[in-house]
Parts: sequence; C-alpha cells; structure tokens
Amino acid sequence: MNKQSIGAKALLWIESNYNSLTKAEKKVADVVLQDKEKVVYSSVTDLAEMAATGETTVLRFCRKLGFRGYQEFKLAVAQDLVSPSENVHGAIDENDKIGEIAQKITSSNSQALKDTLSLLQEKELQKTVDALLSKKRIFFFGVGSSGVTAMDAQHRFMRLGFQAFCANDAHIITMNCALTGPDDVVVGISTSGSTKDLVDAVRIANENGATIVCLTNHARSPITQYADAVLLASSKETPLQGGAFASKLAQIHVLDILSTIVALRRKAEAFQAIEKTAKSVVDKLY
Repeated sequence: MNKQSIGAKALLWIESNYNSLTKAEKKVADVVLQDKEKVVYSSVTDLAEMAATGETTVLRFCRKLGFRGYQEFKLAVAQDLVSPSENVHGAIDENDKIGEIAQKITSSNSQALKDTLSLLQEKELQKTVDALLSKKRIFFFGVGSSGVTAMDAQHRFMRLGFQAFCANDAHIITMNCALTGPDDVVVGISTSGSTKDLVDAVRIANENGATIVCLTNHARSPITQYADAVLLASSKETPLQGGAFASKLAQIHVLDILSTIVALRRKAEAFQAIEKTAKSVVDKLY
C-alpha cells in the first residue's frame, strides 16, 4: 500500500495491520482507535502517556504504518475524521452567512483567551519574570508560524530596553543556542511543543546552562522536558489548522501579559527605552 492510500484511510490501515503490531504498539493503536478525536489534539508525549508506553514506541508505531513521524500520522487521522471544510475552518459551515462566520470566529478567539488565562500559572509567570529581569540577553525562537510570534516578542521586549533577539530559521536557532550560556534566557515558542528543529536546539541551550522558557499549548510535550518555566496557551487545532490565528492570539496574549508585568517591574528603565525608541522612528511617519 502506498503512502497516499495509507494517508487517506489511516484508521482502516491500523485495524487491518493490528495483529502484526508488537504488544506495546497495540497499546498505542488501542488508544487511537478508542479516542480518535482526542489523539488529533494530543502531543506525542500525551499519546505515549495515554497508552502507557514511551515516545519511541509511538514513533515506531507511526513509522510502521508508513508515516515519517507523529505529525504526519495525526494529519492522516484528522483527514479521516472530518470533512476538508471542517479541517480548515473548524466548526464553521461553508453555508454560514458572513455575519455567522464573524460571530463564530470571534467566539472561538475569545474562548481561547479565556482558556489561556485559566491555564496560566502564577508560579510559572513569576519564574519567567525573574529570569528575564536577571539575565543579560533574551532569545525568542520559533519555527513557521511560531517564528512570526517570536519576531513580535523580540520587537516588544527590545522596545522595553532588553537585549532581545529572535530567529525562525532552524540553522540560525541551533547556532544561537550553541552560543548561549548561564546569562541568557531562551524562550522557545511552539504550539505543538514537538517541533523537532526547535526542541533539539533548546536542548543544546539547556545543556549550556541557559534558562529555558517554553510557550506551548501542550503541558506534556518534548519541549517541556528542557524548560525551567512553562507558559501555556490554549487553542485547539488539528494538524490541518496549523498556524491558526486563534493559536497566535493566545500566544501573543501570554506575551502581552508577560511584557506588561516585566515593564512594571522596571518601570523607569522601560519608560525611558520606550521614549527613546519612539523618538528614533518619529521621522519615519507622515
């Protein structure tokens, strides 16, 4: 069976090959078949815990079915579950009127912000604030859509007077992490928490003694293994909705809260930096 046909009928392929799986792989298959919807929103670490196996077993299970990794497998499962329209737009129906679409999106985004507030832990925020105020440099890293969020974060903290840097290219991120040390804070931004290029780079920064903060939607995901502080954003998205605006809004909401707290903790310096940066670009506007 070729990859295209596997992708189109991932769940049937699991059932037809069930007997050829190892005992540990069957545990993964059982979880997937029993709660397909939950799996679509779970990280590789989540699925491993639900199946009482290791992440390696989950990855081996996915590859045995012909997928390159867990994300490709989730994508195939998502395609099996709902229509193409639902995959891209969630609960929005193609027959909805313009006003209904606007209302549904607003409601969804508002709920994402409320859920994010519920998930944010004061202890984790405090650890992050302490690190940002005590270290010399801040690095914001993200890949893909999260890389754009990293750029927003760098811009905000630079205007507050911090030595803030960002990167969204996998090689540049890795090289930056290789040069970090105990005086640095690395903020890794990843909705899934499973982006290999970012997780591998963050591990290097962790080994170098840098303070690691991760901003993710999954409390149990590979990136959190290396984090000194975990900031959680909330926005459910299938693999086909990767980079959804709701996820970005939730991330930026957390960064807005964080930067505001930091600015208040060093009010004089922050105000002076904002004033200087504002004056520096005043002649760029009509």
